[in-house]
Amino acid sequence: MRAKTVADQLVRQLQDAGVRRIYGIVGDSLNPVVDAVRRSGGAENGGIDWIHVRHEEAAAFAAAAEAQITGTLAVCAGSCGPGNLHLINGLYDADRSGAPVLAIAAQIPSEQIGLGYFQETHPDRLFVECSRYAELIGSPAQAPRVTASAIAHATALSGVAVITLPGDIADRPAEGRAPSVPRTGAPAIVPDQSDVQALADAVNAAGKVAIFAGEGVRAAREELLGLADAIGAPIGHTLRGKEWIQYDNPFDVGMTGLLGYGAAHDGMHGADLLLLVGTDFPYNQFLPDGVRTAQIDWAAQRIGRRTDVDLAVHGDVGSTLRALAPLIRRKDDRRFLDDMLDKHRTLMNKVVGAYTKPAKQRVPIHPEYAASILDDLAAEDAIFTTDTGMSNVWTARYLTPNGSRRFLSSALHGSMANALPHAIGAQVCAPGRQVVSVSGDGGLSMLLGELVTVAMYRLPVKIVVFNNSTLGMVKLEMLVDGLPDFGVDVAPVDYSAVASALGIFARRIENPADIESGLRQAFDHDGPALVDLVTDPLALSLPPTITGGQLTGFALALSKMVMNGGVGEAVKMAKSNVRNVPRPSQFDPRG
Repeated sequence: MRAKTVADQLVRQLQDAGVRRIYGIVGDSLNPVVDAVRRSGGAENGGIDWIHVRHEEAAAFAAAAEAQITGTLAVCAGSCGPGNLHLINGLYDADRSGAPVLAIAAQIPSEQIGLGYFQETHPDRLFVECSRYAELIGSPAQAPRVTASAIAHATALSGVAVITLPGDIADRPAEGRAPSVPRTGAPAIVPDQSDVQALADAVNAAGKVAIFAGEGVRAAREELLGLADAIGAPIGHTLRGKEWIQYDNPFDVGMTGLLGYGAAHDGMHGADLLLLVGTDFPYNQFLPDGVRTAQIDWAAQRIGRRTDVDLAVHGDVGSTLRALAPLIRRKDDRRFLDDMLDKHRTLMNKVVGAYTKPAKQRVPIHPEYAASILDDLAAEDAIFTTDTGMSNVWTARYLTPNGSRRFLSSALHGSMANALPHAIGAQVCAPGRQVVSVSGDGGLSMLLGELVTVAMYRLPVKIVVFNNSTLGMVKLEMLVDGLPDFGVDVAPVDYSAVASALGIFARRIENPADIESGLRQAFDHDGPALVDLVTDPLALSLPPTITGGQLTGFALALSKMVMNGGVGEAVKMAKSNVRNVPRPSQFDPRG
């Protein structure tokens, strides 16, 4: 049956692309699209559902999570002006995460564009930086082709596409035929053989080789483990690479960076040759100088932009490693690998494991202890969504991947408040799986209204709040810069009471002895649940290897606290973190 309006045509094109829902908030300029969604009959009848969130930013985050979990196109929408501008932060996150998301940005009446009309903005310009495609639909005849192009760009380039649609045009009679969007499988990018040979020669000549792996290894896990075994190389990983390479990996030495743990830093800095595999790790200050470096990436423009690269291989990781394997000579000397594995075990016990046992009776709750229990109790195929900040640290260090669990975060955009809306999108598209939002109180409070969304749809999301009444990561950043923490603390809030008022099952836990039973009750509850963990605001996280400059900054900040009368806080902070402060032998002298 022929679509009656441009909005009907748009909805039908989305249905044909496999879209089952749109996240957003209704509004006048968007009303024709929303009504077309209503008339589609809902997902159960082959149509599309409308998921009503409380802030358009959450709509974009939710769509990003759905796209990452399903690997298919997800859609969000906002009405004109402020409505679609609210999408922009979540769309930045989606685009940088490689999530295929289509955003519908409704626009003021077309004849008013350019005249300073009420709520006038120009989404087709404003969204350019956070999208792979952004176009204004200026006529009904143009609409189906622009929509098809937007779908193709989002799916083919694994990123965001934005269509700006004036409300009056959405309500006009449809014109023209909607072109089909071809679907293809994922192509292989096979590297040049001379580049592979040069890499093989470098690996064979090096005495000590270390591997640093990112999200790009997700489809080449076995090939990477085979390479590590052949050359005796320890494997460090990024946060985004964690879920793909950490589990069942006898060569794993943890992460580097401010969230880091284990011996990844030492392995990278102690190698003769460093292999950067499928990673665009942005923190060049944690990458070694003076170590010969090779990089493998399917996107050639990313090679060498973080650190100087001696050998560049343009190809996807799987194709490259399969071409490399027959050229590699097995290394019998495993001393470097064994040394890094021994160091990793020591650091895991002394630094990462510092609080998991001694903290059982400590009040306030140490977040490390709570995270370790969460890891034990969560489902084997749980989807974890994590707020940026200290929650990300606890997730990176204490939640264990196993090949079935998924981990979503704002790892590249670094936005606050992503965990709960990510969890909404993940739970909507995966109703049979346990979804756990690992939320900081700062992130939760920023988009607190999305608790209403969870309650309204009775989504069985389990929200675990690490409630320390402070912005912990910012506090740490200030301290390592030699600044006393300022402006990071907030008045205590009982989030369990807020959740209970919305009809969500909730528990507030202040005693570490109650953590296990409280989490079990939440996980066993048939519906949404929130566990409010009151954690130590002075429990900060230092990476296992820090520079002398960072340590000096930390000590200087504590001294300033004492001089300004904050003796009690300084002492408490020292007691809370003494186990995580590295000894002098662990300092990097190049600080």
